Amino acid sequence: MSTPSQPVVSAPRPKPVSPWVWAFRCLRWSTYLAALITLILILHKTSPPPVQVTSQAAARAEHKVQDVEQSVSRGQPATLRLDEAELNSYLASHLAMATIAAPAPGSQASPSDAPTSSNSRDYPSGADVETMRSNVRDVKVQMEGDLVKAYIVFDVHGKDLTLQLAGKLGASDGYLKFEPVSGQIGSLPIPQSALESAVRQLLESPENREKLKLPSDVSDMHIENGELVTSYH
Repeated sequence: MSTPSQPVVSAPRPKPVSPWVWAFRCLRWSTYLAALITLILILHKTSPPPVQVTSQAAARAEHKVQDVEQSVSRGQPATLRLDEAELNSYLASHLAMATIAAPAPGSQASPSDAPTSSNSRDYPSGADVETMRSNVRDVKVQMEGDLVKAYIVFDVHGKDLTLQLAGKLGASDGYLKFEPVSGQIGSLPIPQSALESAVRQLLESPENREKLKLPSDVSDMHIENGELVTSYH
């Protein structure tokens, strides 16, 4: 006795994925990939520029600063010129001095914690020293023609990041002025429009405005022929 044949049931065919779903998936993973690449570029610490830092150049810079201060104290106009080696050596020595003078975490800064000097503006206050010590790790400056290029290493939650800025330095109405030409964080270039907007907000913000105010006896500051030129009146 033959058994009746069972009908063959075919497996349902998978529903084809909509092109819009594929596009959304590609866009989502492209966004993840772009964010990952951006993070890698930001965290990639670039090598410092080849600048010369010597004790002899630091001594020359200190001697020039003292000569200018003496002229200004006598009411005479003066001009301070620092070449690349002198400026970087001066910055390195004062940054190291600020690190040594910084109070230990949790301690209260007092006037006796900071180095003494005949001109107190050469040294930051206790609070400023602590901020400098905890954030800025290194500063190097290159000067080419009328452009200044700054290389800054700063700490963000225990991770050293590098910031590079290039632009024109100047003074306007007693305040420091900076016109950016290019910049990058780590190995990631900063778009020009974003760079100009960030610098403008930094310079114009009320909390930073007074920090960028030049001493009353400084009439001008700019880069000329690869040197930092500061005019006093």
